[in-house]
Amino acid sequence: MAAKMIKIQLYRSPICTPETHKAIVRSLGLKKINRIVERPDTAAFRGMVLKVPHLLRIVE
Repeated sequence: MAAKMIKIQLYRSPICTPETHKAIVRSLGLKKINRIVERPDTAAFRGMVLKVPHLLRIVE
């Protein structure tokens, strides 16, 4: 059975945010605004998204 996936979109710029927020965005694989990546729906990735909810969206 395939693992469940979530789509994450970067919709705001990480400029003028703390370095830790920039590191989280980069580690998710997001580099440009409005890009969408697909990642496994695990607690680790959900936690990363919850750290920077003002920069990311979960796309349905």
